[in-house]
Amino acid sequence: MEFKMKPDVGFFTEVDFGRLDVAGDEQYGFRPYQLLVSSVAVCSGGVLRKVLEKMRMDIKDIHILADAERVEEEANRVSKITVHFRIAGNNLDEKKIEKAMVLTRKNCSMVQSVAGSIEIEETFEIVQ
Repeated sequence: MEFKMKPDVGFFTEVDFGRLDVAGDEQYGFRPYQLLVSSVAVCSGGVLRKVLEKMRMDIKDIHILADAERVEEEANRVSKITVHFRIAGNNLDEKKIEKAMVLTRKNCSMVQSVAGSIEIEETFEIVQ
C-alpha cells in the first residue's frame, strides 16, 4: 500500500475497492485506532462465520459490537479490544458456538497479529 499526504490533514491510499482516507481527526478520515479495532472485529467475524458454516449451523446474521480501551499515559495506545457477537439463526447450539469462538481466536490473523500486545476479549450471545 502506498499512502500519500493530503494537503489538509492525514493521508490517503487507493485500493481496488476505492479511496481510504486516514487522519487523526475524524473530519478528514478514519482514525488509525478505528481501523485497528475494525480489522480485529471484522476479521474475527469473518472467521467465526466460516467456522459456524463448516459446523453446519444455520446462521442468519452476525452483528458485531466492538470497543477499545486506550492508555492516555502511553501515547494513547490501544490496550484492550472487546468484541461482542450477536448471532441470529435457527437451532443454534451454544456449546458449538463456544468451540467456534476458540477456533476463531486461533485462526483470525488480526487477533494473532496483536496477541501479546493488546488484550482481546470476545463474547457472544444468541439473539432471535
